[in-house]
Amino acid sequence: QVQLVESGGGLVQAGGSLRLSCTNSGRTFRRYTMGWFRQAPGKEREFVAAISWSEGSTLYADSVKGRFTISSTNAKNTVLLQMNSLKPEDTAVYYCAARPQAYSDSSQVAYDYWGQGTQVTVSS
Repeated sequence: QVQLVESGGGLVQAGGSLRLSCTNSGRTFRRYTMGWFRQAPGKEREFVAAISWSEGSTLYADSVKGRFTISSTNAKNTVLLQMNSLKPEDTAVYYCAARPQAYSDSSQVAYDYWGQGTQVTVSS
């Protein structure tokens, strides 16, 4: 059983930074990818970033490249999302997701496990 719990959301001014954390308190897999998605009010959930432990690769949405950095811990159970130069349009509920596959994927249907989400609000 995979159990994902996000933390680190909050309110920040435009141009500021936040760091989100997602911890998997359940089982992990030899081939394993974790990702971040977000959903703004009235919009569909969209891909933000993903990281593959087995491949050591990362994947980013164009809208966050150069501003957000996804990383993982050696324990293979925590993924971080460092968000810099935040913009009001980054305001959303951010969800952590996991899949027992080697390669990162930007499609939400590719992920089997989801956290409950954490709110990020960026004021102008």
